[in-house]
Amino acid sequence: MLTVSDLSVGFPKDGELTPAVENVSFEVGAGETLAIVGESGCGKTVTGLSLIGLTPPPGQVTSGRVMLDDLDLLRCRGRAWEAIRGRQIGMIFQDPLTALDPVYTAGEQIAEGLRFHLKMRGAEAWKQALASMADVGIPDPPSRSRLYPHQLSGGMRQRVMIAAAIALKPRLLIADEPTTALDVTVQLQIIELLQALQREHGMGLIIITHDLGVVARIAHRVAVMYAGQIVEQGDVQTVLETPAHPYTAGLVAAIPRVDSVSDRLATIEGTVPAPGNYPPGCRFRPRCPRAAAGCELPQELRPLLDGRTVRCLYPRTDRTMEIRSEKTEVES
Repeated sequence: MLTVSDLSVGFPKDGELTPAVENVSFEVGAGETLAIVGESGCGKTVTGLSLIGLTPPPGQVTSGRVMLDDLDLLRCRGRAWEAIRGRQIGMIFQDPLTALDPVYTAGEQIAEGLRFHLKMRGAEAWKQALASMADVGIPDPPSRSRLYPHQLSGGMRQRVMIAAAIALKPRLLIADEPTTALDVTVQLQIIELLQALQREHGMGLIIITHDLGVVARIAHRVAVMYAGQIVEQGDVQTVLETPAHPYTAGLVAAIPRVDSVSDRLATIEGTVPAPGNYPPGCRFRPRCPRAAAGCELPQELRPLLDGRTVRCLYPRTDRTMEIRSEKTEVES
């Protein structure tokens, strides 16, 4: 359904375009969920927004292709987007309080898209908006539909955004941090809601998150981003159970575990470098516990035998994990 090839996005700095996203490639099929994960500042949100022509100004797409079937979205201009945004590709933005219009009620904001894209009349659009609110689990839609965003809880605002997105039955839904700042029970409800809607409508789903628990529960495949690049991509179970890239391994190790006897969480030393300050060679090298000779050179994504790709000279695979385990037992 969607094929992204070598997508790069730059922002002006000192008279030049500094890359914030560089050569990102992935595919999403109908009924499939791709998770894009990484720390804040890795380029996840910029990637998602650039797919639908909403690159944050003054940034601009510098190269690549974004194909929705046979249509290159990067060639769309102006009114051409009206037939795509909302109708073909829906978007759930990161902060519903700022994404929703504060002067319109929840119901009006859902009905607006139905009137614009599907040419529904007032009463018909309102009826469908209430049905969409019921689909996402909003109790008492007739009453809630007349409330303004500030009168709703964070979970209810998130549901309103989802209702507005799925009311048009898009083929692809991009969800940017859909569970951020929500309590655990509401997070689970939102995840189950997205899964149910996906099963019902067969839509593709791109979920942008830093929560690997969400990734494990909802995604089929995962792309791990670091400093504007994808550093590992593959089947979600393979990547999370046996992470090959040291950055992915660090993210997985930092997940709190109920069966852990340690009183400290694992951490990754340092911070994500800002665009324009990327180190030469492997961008994770200054923070990497496995950095060695050759890491000072630029790294390309390389295929592994299990079907995933990794941007690392020294990827950790099942076999190397077994060798290291045996070595540790001997040393002990």
